[in-house]
Amino acid sequence: MGRIQGKVAVITGGASGIGLAAAKLFAAEGAKVVIGDLKPEQAEAAAAEITADGGTAIGLAVDAMDEASLTGLVDAAVSTFGALHIMCNHVGGSNPRKDLDLLRLDMDEFDRTMKLNVRSTVVGSRAALPHIIAAGGGSIINTASVGGLSGDFLQVSYGTAKAAVIRLTEYMATQYGAQNVRCNSIAPGAIMTPALRDNLPEEAIESIRGHNALPYIGAAEDIAQAMLYLASEESRYVTGQCLVVDGGMSSHSSIAEDRRSLLPDTPGQ
Repeated sequence: MGRIQGKVAVITGGASGIGLAAAKLFAAEGAKVVIGDLKPEQAEAAAAEITADGGTAIGLAVDAMDEASLTGLVDAAVSTFGALHIMCNHVGGSNPRKDLDLLRLDMDEFDRTMKLNVRSTVVGSRAALPHIIAAGGGSIINTASVGGLSGDFLQVSYGTAKAAVIRLTEYMATQYGAQNVRCNSIAPGAIMTPALRDNLPEEAIESIRGHNALPYIGAAEDIAQAMLYLASEESRYVTGQCLVVDGGMSSHSSIAEDRRSLLPDTPGQ
C-alpha cells in the first residue's frame, strides 16, 4: 500500500474498463485521482465509488479530441489538488466496422482515429508536462496496443495510430528525461473489457484465447497493475519503453500454433 502516496494522477477514459481499474488502484495506493471521461455521469459515479472506499478522487467531463477540454481537465487537477505527478493518456480506440483494410478504409474514420489516439496524447502530454516538471518530475503513461507492433488484416487506422503513440513516447522520454519526467507506453493485448465483448463475437474471443501463450484472456486489473508500476518509483529507471502486457500473444511465431501438432503425444519422446 502507498506506492504512489500523495501523488496526483489524471486518467483520461477513466470511468470504465482499464481506466476505471487504474483509477481505483491508484487511489488505493494513495494517489489523488482525477477521472476524465466523455460521459461525466460515469466519471462522477466512479469518483464517488472511490471516495466511498476511502480514496480521493473527482470525476470530470472531458472530450479528448477537444484541446480546450483536455487542457481544462489538467488545469482542474492542478487547481483542485495543487500539483500533477502522473498523466495517463488512456483514451483511444477506433470503430472496427469502419476501420478495415486499406482499400476499404473509411478515411473519415482514419482521421478520427488519429485524432482520438495520437493527437489526444500529444495535447494531454503538452498540458501536463509543465506541471509535472514544476512538481519535480513524474510519469507520463500512454496506452498503446499490440496492434501497433505488427500488421493485421483489420483496423489499419488503429494499428497505425498506436504505432505512432509508441514512437511519440520515445520522443517524450528523450526530450524531458533531464527534467526527471519518465514517459512509457503500455501495449495491452486482448483484455476482457465491455468494449471487447461489444465488438467481437464469442468465437472471435475464443480464437484470441487460443493464440495467447497463457490459457486465458487478461482482465482490466492486469493492465492497471502495469500502469501502477510505471507510475511508481519502482520504475524510476524505466523510460522510453513499451511494456507489452498480452498474455504472450506476441511472444511466438505466427505459425507456432500450427506446429503444435508436430509434437509427440508424450512429453520427452
